[in-house]
Amino acid sequence: VQLQASGGGTVQAGGSLKISCAASKRTFNNNGVGWFRQTPGKEREFVAAISWRGGVTLYADSVKGRFTISRDNAKSMVYLQMNSLKPEDTAVYCCAAARSSYGSRRVVDYQYWGQGTQVTVSS
Repeated sequence: VQLQASGGGTVQAGGSLKISCAASKRTFNNNGVGWFRQTPGKEREFVAAISWRGGVTLYADSVKGRFTISRDNAKSMVYLQMNSLKPEDTAVYCCAAARSSYGSRRVVDYQYWGQGTQVTVSS
């Protein structure tokens, strides 16, 4: 079971960044996928999720209209396009595979977690 996030970096406020999540087929098949973020001393925070077929997406209110989640099942990849970034978006972003074919806002609904990628937004 493998999930690996990549593509993080440092960007100025107002800028854009696209991060990726690569998953093994076993992890990816028929599973919803979510993105979460975490900063030191805080709980993991839901960002976005997408269903297996990509038809259902969920977003945290704090990122709605700025972030877009997508997936390419042929490549076992999930993406998070982040636009109009703010300093408060700074965090380690992790992807996770859900227990069902739908994504969820709840951490407990995810069974596999990958290593995160650091996103830093400077003011």
